[in-house]
Amino acid sequence: MASRYEYKFVRLGEGYVGVRKAALENYQSTVHEHARDGWRLVQIFAPGIAVYGAAKFFELIFEREIQR
Repeated sequence: MASRYEYKFVRLGEGYVGVRKAALENYQSTVHEHARDGWRLVQIFAPGIAVYGAAKFFELIFEREIQR
């Protein structure tokens, strides 16, 4: 039987002009915290929708296998 997964989306650093500096410096700790809980980082999504096309936020996408 195929494995099943659940997903979690964590938004960091949302700012008007661009991603806040604290999010740029501390996103790694968020990844480590989720890894301790069994989550695996799949992707960091940073859409260019702020001033001058800069990313307005980061969205970290995590997955983990659903335990049966």
